[in-house]
Amino acid sequence: MGCYFSQPSYKSCGQPFVPPILFMPSPGLYLDQPYRNWGLRKDMEYKEHASPLCNSIQDLSKMKGAPTVALLLFFLAIATSMADDWRETVGMGQPKVSHLHFYFQGVLTGPNPTSVLVAELNSTQASPTSFGSIYVHDDLLTEGPNLTSKLIGTVQGIEVVSSQTELSVTMALNFVFTDGEFNGSTLTVVGRNPILQDVREMSVVGGNGAFRLAQGYAQLRTILLATGSLTVEYNVTVIHY
Repeated sequence: MGCYFSQPSYKSCGQPFVPPILFMPSPGLYLDQPYRNWGLRKDMEYKEHASPLCNSIQDLSKMKGAPTVALLLFFLAIATSMADDWRETVGMGQPKVSHLHFYFQGVLTGPNPTSVLVAELNSTQASPTSFGSIYVHDDLLTEGPNLTSKLIGTVQGIEVVSSQTELSVTMALNFVFTDGEFNGSTLTVVGRNPILQDVREMSVVGGNGAFRLAQGYAQLRTILLATGSLTVEYNVTVIHY
């Protein structure tokens, strides 16, 4: 790149950098000796093999306030070139996209319900939407649409009836996988769920294991809503590392 060190900790491209907080040079001031004075050298020639970044910095050095701009460009280049280093530091590779398909199975009645009411307002009984009700979930996650389908995990979280005018809930769910490729990993989904709509969408906001730093979206479609049981199809697109 044609870059050199003119002073420890300050890397430059064809000319020394000026720390803008410590020193602002006057016209004509230059670096005549190492460790002596910071400034700009007007007689510095362009190097034919300089990178585009170096050329840009040298061009900007002719402008008013050039030391500050040049220093900002330098650190921007460092940040850009090291953008992927954090993944190596934490042992992660490049991002990838996974498409998941499974079924949420809720058992609402019987001796072992998987979704239970834990709190409600005094006015909830008079509300047409049961506004204010809070449920806790520990539902089943299956590979197929039937309750007897292969079990691949559980869904643990909370649900709050959050609308006074429609059947809509706010959900925070952890999908805990206990079988298959993502066994031992967890995916976290949060969002608004207007349950009577044909297709709803909630956000994937994180996870652990294979889903560390996950982000994406989940599309929901109710397959069965009957007394005592609920089956919801999930199609999830997730970016993870």
